[in-house]
Amino acid sequence: MFANLTDKFQTIFKRIKNKGKLNEDDIKNCLHEIRIALLEADVNYKVVKEFISDLHTQIKQEKISESLTPAQQIVKLVNKEITKILGSKQNNIIINSSPPTIILLAGLQGTGKTTTAVKLANYCRKKGHNPLLIATDIYRPAAIEQLQVLGEKSNLPVFAIGKNENAVNIIKAAIKYSTKKNHDILIIDTAGRLHIDDKLMDELQEIERNIPLQEKLLIVDAMAGQDAINSAKVFCEKIKLSGIILTKLDGDSRGGVALSLKEVLGIPIKFIGLGEKIDNFQTFHPERMASRILGMGDVLTLIEKVESAYNKEELKRLDKKIKNHNFDLNDFYFQLKKMKNIGSVNQIVDMIPGYNNIKTNINFNKLVDKGDELKKIEAIISSMTIKEREYPNIINGSRRKRIARGSGTQIHEINRLLKQFYQIKEILKKGPTMRNISFN
Repeated sequence: MFANLTDKFQTIFKRIKNKGKLNEDDIKNCLHEIRIALLEADVNYKVVKEFISDLHTQIKQEKISESLTPAQQIVKLVNKEITKILGSKQNNIIINSSPPTIILLAGLQGTGKTTTAVKLANYCRKKGHNPLLIATDIYRPAAIEQLQVLGEKSNLPVFAIGKNENAVNIIKAAIKYSTKKNHDILIIDTAGRLHIDDKLMDELQEIERNIPLQEKLLIVDAMAGQDAINSAKVFCEKIKLSGIILTKLDGDSRGGVALSLKEVLGIPIKFIGLGEKIDNFQTFHPERMASRILGMGDVLTLIEKVESAYNKEELKRLDKKIKNHNFDLNDFYFQLKKMKNIGSVNQIVDMIPGYNNIKTNINFNKLVDKGDELKKIEAIISSMTIKEREYPNIINGSRRKRIARGSGTQIHEINRLLKQFYQIKEILKKGPTMRNISFN
């Protein structure tokens, strides 16, 4: 989402780096370019104005023009200011000392509220909790059924009692049910609307008055731009929200809403959604996001993802193969399967410092997201000899024809697979940073 903004920041920083020491005009021009970059990314105007003012003050206090490394100092200060407007620190959900913890999810239709409810429940389950999803959207056709289907698919329980009860009565019944089944976290999927209306707000206020809520989280669509900010303001006026879950952060938009929310609304972003899969859900770390926006990677998140997907023996084996330049097609297939748990190559590369431009040359999303593509790759690799898998450079024209016949594929698919293999091998060969992060 922040690709364009990252590129602009990189260009600005490169320009001042080439200048060495900076005079006042250089600093003024730099601030102007940063201001334009943020506005073009659809960051709220008042947020940008305050950001530039604070940054200018910091630059003066640090006496950047007299510094021996002005570019590094400015990058450091920009990183600090972006972290500040994103919220400065991570905010966890509040867990009730006496179960259950009750979490209300609010938002307009189309923001991904129901899907997010399931993702949040899965996140809580991974943390050792026993979550229960509560269906209270009695207005939207098939809303309850949608939650039930998603819950069943993810092996998560859903409480629903039909469309004849109001939301408060449904939640009260769910609380009674949860004590019998030892559910310690209840996640309420509330009704949404295509637009703000009195009925929607009245229902949320009634829940707030009658149910002991620990969290009231607003689901915000990162793709909606400043319209999302305006809608969020209305929700904040009607109920006392405790946090935000920002969805569709993997989308192709300018990303300004993420940089505006905390400053405009005064409530923290607690989680982010980065795709459609149930595991495409993360706690929000302002300092990590700031680092990624500036093209400096996100090492800590990458470490967490790798550690959750690999065991120590797998890491040692792969580390040895990469260091010895013995990464072969068997390893390639193994990594593709692992990437289903870690994320797409583009997402992974985006977390590696200095590698933000590589992702424009490769796209493995199709490979790791679709099971049939992985089966096709397995068929192709299985049709190769042991020597061909270990030394793909020997696969000439006649060998490709034989492999295509044996795997039931076309020669162009063999060519595409080999091209992708060599691309990722090149990243691993040139990237000691990636090896140090992932495989030590």
